[in-house]
Amino acid sequence: MWIYEKKLEYPVKIKNPNPKMAKYIITQYGGPDGELAASLRYLSQRFSMVTPQARATLNDIGTEELAHLEIVGSMVRQLMDDVSIEEIKESDLGAYYADHDKAVYPISAAGNPFTAAYIQSKGDPVTDLYEDMAAEQKARSTYEWLINLADDPDVIEPLKFLRAREVVHFQRFGEALRIVQDKLAEKKFYVKKPE
Repeated sequence: MWIYEKKLEYPVKIKNPNPKMAKYIITQYGGPDGELAASLRYLSQRFSMVTPQARATLNDIGTEELAHLEIVGSMVRQLMDDVSIEEIKESDLGAYYADHDKAVYPISAAGNPFTAAYIQSKGDPVTDLYEDMAAEQKARSTYEWLINLADDPDVIEPLKFLRAREVVHFQRFGEALRIVQDKLAEKKFYVKKPE
């Protein structure tokens, strides 16, 4: 069904570890507006879509969000590479380290583990597509704020790529919404069966 290339959609090559930045960025891995929540939301909602175009859009974007999850996870891991226990303590990551060492675990920047409560699937295609457009805007905002917190170009550039993809996803969901609304507005024609 898919072709998997063993490379990231956008390269991540962070040279300077920074556990404090890892703590912030991990919210896009397992936080309420992160990539895991987006992927699960879209891949669940696709089953309720009334047009093949909307189903395809949700499938494509949901799959791409998994690639973004991989980028964010790579960033977190590289930011944690070779950091000392003292640096972990100074970055207020002691509790995280006690539970997960330096593993990448779906959690928000505030320390809340991922929960299915972050996602929604109402079964109404219009409602779900509006939800998706809002989700993309929230993710875009979060990437913007992460960029504001960063000072390393090796961190900023992948974040800028991810932010730009959120804008594209928002636009594609808007297109899907228009197609769904047009489909739902069509007059229903019933043909009487011959006797």
